[in-house]
Amino acid sequence: MKDPIRVVSNWVRRQPPKGKSFLAVLAVMAALMLLRAIVHNHDNLFIAAEAVHSIGISVLIYKLKMERTCAGLSLRSQELTAIFLAVRLYCSFVMEFDIHTLLDLATLATTLWVIYMIRFRLRSSYMEDDDNFALYHVLIPCAVFALLIKPATSHYNINRIAWAFCVYLEAVSVLPQLRVMQNTKIVEPFTAHYVFPLGVARFLSCAHWVLQVLDSRGGLLVALGYGLWPPMALLSEIVQTFILTDFCYYYVKSVFGGQLVNGGSKAWWVTCPTNFWSSLLFLFFLMIKCNKSVKGGKEK
Repeated sequence: MKDPIRVVSNWVRRQPPKGKSFLAVLAVMAALMLLRAIVHNHDNLFIAAEAVHSIGISVLIYKLKMERTCAGLSLRSQELTAIFLAVRLYCSFVMEFDIHTLLDLATLATTLWVIYMIRFRLRSSYMEDDDNFALYHVLIPCAVFALLIKPATSHYNINRIAWAFCVYLEAVSVLPQLRVMQNTKIVEPFTAHYVFPLGVARFLSCAHWVLQVLDSRGGLLVALGYGLWPPMALLSEIVQTFILTDFCYYYVKSVFGGQLVNGGSKAWWVTCPTNFWSSLLFLFFLMIKCNKSVKGGKEK
């Protein structure tokens, strides 16, 4: 008797790119509807996302401490993570201090320790040639977006720009890690076990916001403020989730198939940053149109 999982996997692999994209959208929608049906308090999704993220960090710490190697890890991705966490911590201290501030402080401390280990203690195992994603491909566009599109609050302008910058940078901070996986073709197991929880955590966090918008019938977008910021903030969550979708698919397929994770997929957002930002702009203008429709409906 044939393995049903392998049969389905082979069928999906034979589908054209458009067919795979359609199936991915259907899978995401089905997962969202399932979560909406079984999770009544959507704040629990955010708590679950933080818990899963902690699991990923724990795997990373174990890899560096016990395996004594940083092979397969992207130093640049960790540096981007440290940057957006540092900026977000600053914003939390001057804008709103809560439990998330303490969580960010702990995560920043762990990230700085990881950077130290890669740069100094485990430098000999660092794959510097494969970690070749140019940071300006994300830092400059995120800074430009932050200058143009930021929260409409009563805080100082510099603080609103900083908050927008860390939101945008968080959405794309994993791109260098995916580039390393793509360059090395086969992903080291502990690195795969570290990145997969990041993808799951991002999906749960994105589901939290999407379901909140659905339940409020778009009212949450209006509650976030006016202008371009509300759709852009939600779009950042969605983009970060879909960036990791490609890797999560290959991870699950490899686990069920009993093979190493293949990192050689030619995801367009990793291979061509220009196409990535062009597509992001298209989605952004699409969400602006949806946001205007929501506001128009409420005014009527």
